[in-house]
Amino acid sequence: MALVASTLTRISGFARFSCAFTDYVSVKPKRLEETKEIQKKETKKMNKKHALIFVTITVFLDTVGFGIIVPVIPQYLADVAGVNLSEASALSGYLVVSYAVTNFLFSPLLGGLSDSLGRRPILVVSLFFYGVSYLLSGFATALWVLFLGRLLTGITSATYATANALIADVSPPEERAQNFGLMGLAFGLGFIFGPALGGIIGAWDIRAPFFCAAGLAFINCTYGFFFLKETLGAENRRPFEWRRANPWGAMKQVGRYPLLIGLLCAVFLYNIGHHVYPSNWNFYTIEKFSWSPWDVGLSMAFVGVLSAIVQGGLIRIVIPKWGAVNCVYVGVFSACVAYTGIAVSNTGAELYFWMFVSALAGLGGPAITSILSNQVEQNAQGELQGILASIASLATIAGPLIMTQTFTYFTSNQAPTYLPGSAFLIAAAFTFIALLIFVVQIRKLPKESLVTSES
Repeated sequence: MALVASTLTRISGFARFSCAFTDYVSVKPKRLEETKEIQKKETKKMNKKHALIFVTITVFLDTVGFGIIVPVIPQYLADVAGVNLSEASALSGYLVVSYAVTNFLFSPLLGGLSDSLGRRPILVVSLFFYGVSYLLSGFATALWVLFLGRLLTGITSATYATANALIADVSPPEERAQNFGLMGLAFGLGFIFGPALGGIIGAWDIRAPFFCAAGLAFINCTYGFFFLKETLGAENRRPFEWRRANPWGAMKQVGRYPLLIGLLCAVFLYNIGHHVYPSNWNFYTIEKFSWSPWDVGLSMAFVGVLSAIVQGGLIRIVIPKWGAVNCVYVGVFSACVAYTGIAVSNTGAELYFWMFVSALAGLGGPAITSILSNQVEQNAQGELQGILASIASLATIAGPLIMTQTFTYFTSNQAPTYLPGSAFLIAAAFTFIALLIFVVQIRKLPKESLVTSES
C-alpha cells in the first residue's frame, strides 16, 4: 500500500508539473508579445524625445549662428561695399532678397523630398551647406561673394520647414501647439547668446562672427548625422512628384484646402511686418540712438530672454487654458502695438518696454502653425510646411525690400521729414490687416479642428 501511495503521489506531482508547464508555455508567448509591445512603445517615446531635443538644438544653433552676425552686418556691408549706413541698409535688403528668392524656389522641393525620403537626410544636408554659406560670407572681399553665400543658404535652408514637419510627425494634434513652441524657445535662446556673442566677437574682428556661425552649423550637422533617428515612417511617406515640388505646384495644392487660403494670406502679411526686426532693428538703433554693435547685441539678447520665457514656458500654460485661437489674437495684436511703440520711442528705456510687449507676439506663431497643421493629413505635413516656407520666402522677398527702402528713404536728404522709425509704422499697418483677416478666416474653420488645437 505504501508503494501504491508513493506512486500515486509522484503521478499527482507530475500532473501538476505538466499543467504548470503547459500554462507557462501557453502564457509565455502572450507575455513576450506584451513585453515587445511595451518595448516598442518605450522606443517610440524615446525616439520622440530625441527628435524634439534635436529640433530644439538645431533651431537654437541656427539662430545663434544668425544672431552672431546681426550686430556686425551694418558695418561689414559698409566696409565691403564702401558705402554709408543708409546705403548699407538698402544693400542689406537686396542681400536678404537674394536668399528669399532661392528659398522660395527650393523650399517646396525640399519639403516634398522630406515627405518622400524622410526628414533626417534633408536636415543634415541643409545644415552642411548652411555652414559652407557662412564660410563664403566670412571670406568675402566683394559683394558678389556675399550674394553667392546667401543664394546657397536659400537653396538648402530647409531647416525650419523640415523641423516643423518633424515636430508634426512625433506630436499628436493636441500637443502640436506646445511642441511647435519649442521652436520659439530655441529661437529665443539663440537670440540670447547669438547677438551678445556677435557684439563681443565682432569688436575683436568683424569677420569672426561668420566663422563662428559656420562652426556651429557643422557641429549641428555632425550631431544630426550620428544621433537623429528618422521620424517619418514608411507608411506615412508619399511618392515624390515634380508637379508638387515647385513653388507654384505646391501653392496649387492649397486649393485642396480652400479654408486655408485666407489664413495663409494673413500669415504672409504678418511675416512681412515681422521682417522689420531682422532687416531694420540694427540700422534703426544705430541711426537714431547711436548704438554700438554691443548695444545692438545686448538688446537682441534681451528679446531672446523674453522670447524664451514666453515660448518656452508661458505658451505651455496659456495655450491649454486660452486655446490656440485666442493666442493668435493676443500675439498678433501685441506685435501691432509694439511696432507702433518702437517707431515713436525717444529713449532706449522706451525701446526696452516695447520689446517686452513685443515678446507676447510669441504666442501667435506656434498657435497659427498648430491650427494650420491640424487641417491637413499626416502624409502632407511636409508639403504644408513647404508651402509655409514658400510663403515665408515671399514675405522675405517683399518685407526686407519694403522695410529697408522705407528706412533708406526717410533717413536720406530727399525725405520730406526725417523719420527713422517709419519702417516700424509700415510693419504695424501690415500686422493690423493680418489680424483682421485672422479673425474672419478662423471663424470659418471646422469647430472640431479648433477644439483639437485648443485642447
